[in-house]
Amino acid sequence: MSKKERFKTNFMYENEELRAIRKKESKITRNIVRLFAILFAVIVIGGGVYGYYYVSNSLKPVDTKQTQTVEVEIPAGSSVKQIAKILEDNKLIRNSKIFNFYIKFKNVAGFKAGFYQLSPSMDIDQILGQLADGGKDKSANVAKVVVREGETLTGIAEEVEKSTKYSKEDFMNKVQEQGFIDQLVQKFPRLFKDAQKAQNVRYFLEGYLYPATYDADESKTLQMIIEEMVAKTDSILSKYYAKISQGDYNVHEILTMASLVEKEGFKLEDRQKIASVFYNRIKKNMMLQTDISVLYALGEHKEVVTLKDLEVNSPYNLYKYRGLGPGPFNSPSEEAILAAIDPAQTDYEYFVADIQTKEVYFAKTYEEHLALKAKYVDKE
Repeated sequence: MSKKERFKTNFMYENEELRAIRKKESKITRNIVRLFAILFAVIVIGGGVYGYYYVSNSLKPVDTKQTQTVEVEIPAGSSVKQIAKILEDNKLIRNSKIFNFYIKFKNVAGFKAGFYQLSPSMDIDQILGQLADGGKDKSANVAKVVVREGETLTGIAEEVEKSTKYSKEDFMNKVQEQGFIDQLVQKFPRLFKDAQKAQNVRYFLEGYLYPATYDADESKTLQMIIEEMVAKTDSILSKYYAKISQGDYNVHEILTMASLVEKEGFKLEDRQKIASVFYNRIKKNMMLQTDISVLYALGEHKEVVTLKDLEVNSPYNLYKYRGLGPGPFNSPSEEAILAAIDPAQTDYEYFVADIQTKEVYFAKTYEEHLALKAKYVDKE
């Protein structure tokens, strides 16, 4: 073999070896690329799955077992970012950034300012629903004074002391302050027109503070709180002033009757019949003989009124004095006021109530009354 042929043979052998090496390198490169592609896909898919679960978890309630509400205030003009921060700070959402993203994704807008009662058990959509509906203008955490139906002025004073910075003594001094009373008379002339003529009244404002729930935040003075209670009574009676003026009893007397009816009955129908009993007795110059009046005269809360109690010398004791008494014995509800204005038309002169069942039984004669009393009151 010539030198030229040997060179050609060696060259061909080297090319084949080089091609084999390159082929091998190319295969390795393709495998590496494929591996990187697979790894990239795994990372992308894994990241997507993780991202999905991360976002999904961030939209879940913070604590499904915690149903107690938290009050939050959304100030007027708050941005979505600011609202998210408020919710996150109060532990009502898991992640403020995800909250922002979710709102943009759903194209939600129009959140309203106000006070909201939200719970950690609520999911994002429930929270968004409330924010869209709007909150309350006032905080639910503001102090409240609850005046209950049939509550006396001294009872209201105790409620004020429990719920505000004012003491019972502060309240009682204020409701007896003549200058303040004069202001109220001037501001609510229809309400107090007849009260000014009443004699032997223990407290001028007894019965004139309407039973309801009142806000009593720090900015309110005691005078403002009391005036609001009086204004509520005037508002309720405004529907009835015209009818009262056409009847036999004035506003002060109607409130007095209503205060008795309030404590004696529970249902409107019963209260209207009880009012008829009292009116019938007054027409016949009979004493009303109601234990409510005795308890008020005594200034006590008792389950049983004794014979000795009936002797208390007070114009409020309707076992000793005829008529309705000097004035209201407590703060009556609108239903009791309505019963006093529009009593049932009956011939009844007596009634007795079963304390356990709260059923009221009526009689036309004293004999019938005694029989009912033996059956429903003295049964034990």
